[in-house]
Amino acid sequence: MSITSEKVLEALGNVIDPDLNQDIVSLNMVEDIQIEGKKVSFTVNLTTPACPMKEQIQRACVNAVKHLVDAEAEVVPNMSSKVQQNKKIEETQTDTLSGVKNIIAVASGKGGVGKSTVSVNLAVALAQTGAKVGLVDTDIYGPSIPTMFNVRERPNINTRRKLIPLEKFGVKLLSMGLLVDQDQAVVWRGPMVSSAVKQFLSEADWGELDYLLMDLPPGTGDIQLTIVQTVPLTGAIIVSTPQDVALDDARKGVAMFQKVNVPVLGIIENMAYFTPPDMPDRKYHIFGKDGARNLAEKLDVPFLGEVPLEQTVREGADEGVPAVAQDDLGAAAISFKEIANRSAQQISIRNAMQDPTEKIEIKFK
Repeated sequence: MSITSEKVLEALGNVIDPDLNQDIVSLNMVEDIQIEGKKVSFTVNLTTPACPMKEQIQRACVNAVKHLVDAEAEVVPNMSSKVQQNKKIEETQTDTLSGVKNIIAVASGKGGVGKSTVSVNLAVALAQTGAKVGLVDTDIYGPSIPTMFNVRERPNINTRRKLIPLEKFGVKLLSMGLLVDQDQAVVWRGPMVSSAVKQFLSEADWGELDYLLMDLPPGTGDIQLTIVQTVPLTGAIIVSTPQDVALDDARKGVAMFQKVNVPVLGIIENMAYFTPPDMPDRKYHIFGKDGARNLAEKLDVPFLGEVPLEQTVREGADEGVPAVAQDDLGAAAISFKEIANRSAQQISIRNAMQDPTEKIEIKFK
């Protein structure tokens, strides 16, 4: 019995993506089927370069063709990836960030929980998987991204009068800290701050990106409202420490995004515990234990992981080398990489299962 492309495609229709709960043919993940005698090759485009189910899907593809088409077939699935965006957004997208597939807000209810540190390491970790990543620092009053990447040069402007983001560690960057002197304070009222954030989004040449991460300032104020009014966010990631003071504000952050119909992709617990370098088996829960994990469960949102408190993370942030970009990866860097993978996974699930977020119009009575 001869092997045909139709039979191969029908067989692969029985392979289910575990995250999306749909078969890979319906998800348009299969392409370039080649048949030479008993040799069958095809490409499977996963929804993220960091797909944790890659090997499982690959084995399922081989088994499906052998069991349902020809037991003697030599099956060669080429596992690739194409980061997806919500199809409805793709159909209706306007000029603002038209090349950006997913816009992710990284937020916190209060300051000092390490949100910028998390944003930087997630951005670099996603870029290390092969994704095209951008990071915009929307904290106009206290920008920290330039220090964390050790970049200070001013962005250039292209022929279309758009800012050209800087690039380091595979991540495109924009921040108010790149446009003003390091010792200069930005003393602006709310409307001017909102205007600057809009310019970072609509008047910058971001090009083609799989993910644009937005490092938000703490709170639920002008900048947060400006962003949800300007661009359709794919989702939000909330950062908190385990302590009750931070969790109270993290709860408000989740509530804000839910109120404007932005999906919360998950909560990250930063500074979860401290392990002394000379006592690797000990954990000291300085700020409490499992606070963010318990909050995620209570609010029915994903828990993306916990990051330990490490000196190398602080040193890397001060020196402009994020933990995930250092030669010797510590426990925190490994956690950041795992959280980046889970975040990408949640983005894929969100795009497949939910309608796109729309820009909102806020009316005050």
